[in-house]
Amino acid sequence: MNPSPIKKVTCHVVAAPVERPFTSSRGWLYKTRGSCIVEIETTDGIVGWGECYGPSAVARAYIETQFAPRIIGRDAFDVEVIWEDLYNRIKDYGGKGMAASALSGIDIALWDIIGKACGRPIHKLIGGAHRTEVTCYATGLYFIDMNRLVEEAVDEARGYVEEGFTAVKMKIGLGDPKLDIRRVAAVREAVGDGVRLMVDANHCLTVPQAIRIGRELEALDIEWFEEPISPEDVDGYVEVTRALDMAVAGGENEMTRWGFRDLVVRKAMDIIQPDVCAAGGISECRKIATLAAAHGVECVPHAWGSVIGVAATLHFLAALPDQPPSFRPMPPMFEFEQCENPFRDLLSKDPIVQQRGKVQVPTGAGLGIEIERSVLDRYRV
Repeated sequence: MNPSPIKKVTCHVVAAPVERPFTSSRGWLYKTRGSCIVEIETTDGIVGWGECYGPSAVARAYIETQFAPRIIGRDAFDVEVIWEDLYNRIKDYGGKGMAASALSGIDIALWDIIGKACGRPIHKLIGGAHRTEVTCYATGLYFIDMNRLVEEAVDEARGYVEEGFTAVKMKIGLGDPKLDIRRVAAVREAVGDGVRLMVDANHCLTVPQAIRIGRELEALDIEWFEEPISPEDVDGYVEVTRALDMAVAGGENEMTRWGFRDLVVRKAMDIIQPDVCAAGGISECRKIATLAAAHGVECVPHAWGSVIGVAATLHFLAALPDQPPSFRPMPPMFEFEQCENPFRDLLSKDPIVQQRGKVQVPTGAGLGIEIERSVLDRYRV
């Protein structure tokens, strides 16, 4: 295989207005959806695409000032060598946050290039496919109409089930635990016992609050309790996880194997949720998942972004072994966020969709998607 020297790195910062703004326990009103899309071109004309999670302008600044000058002329196949070099470039100033997110976008784009150069999908290059389709769950049920918080959640959940989803994740954290529980109970009654239901607090609770609310959620057959408390409070996570019988999940805002090490070794949570577009890319998430598997902790990645992040996550999930292997295993699920997002729905010429609660893993070369450049042009900031 001939080398594929990197010729050019381009960041596309895009944003689109949201027709129905929504919020969560954080109190942020989501009025737009945006992303930093990374495009890397080699001297032989191969183009790879990546995505960075988080504030797009910050990711672009890292890439354009710190990363792009260091990778021009290097062989795209040296993806993990490049990863280590870029990480070592920024770790003295903080190896997490947007630095790791920017590195993630570079890494995903390089894997896309390698796959296209080899004519193989990424999952074939990172060990092969344990599965060709992935069970997905719908993430939604944010807070939109404050006068219909229960009714709107019930209607939205029923809609997902009618679309074929067999699992749904909803938000809590209204500042009123009784209203939170009433809302979850109404959704559980509406979707029935046959639908898997997860709850996400977006780290808005104290340890005592999380334990108290968690025990009420257990009575509603909640599959996991996501981000109950502040992500920095590892001791608190240990306490909540030990106190509850249902699984506790978290880690979407953690980065790199070093960031996940204490969470996993101390079993601070039952399920870790690294984001491929934030935690260090495909290269690093593979290491994080291996660390988790060695300690009996499940890995169910977080996903919130464009079709590029969706495709990268699906390839990562395809290559993950069952956790644990068994006669009838429970394979890791894919988070299929359902809020309005043109970059998920329109950026690929062939959108990735779910059917009967399953999403097919892309089989084309690299990420297996073809980018619609007109969408980048339309929403460019």
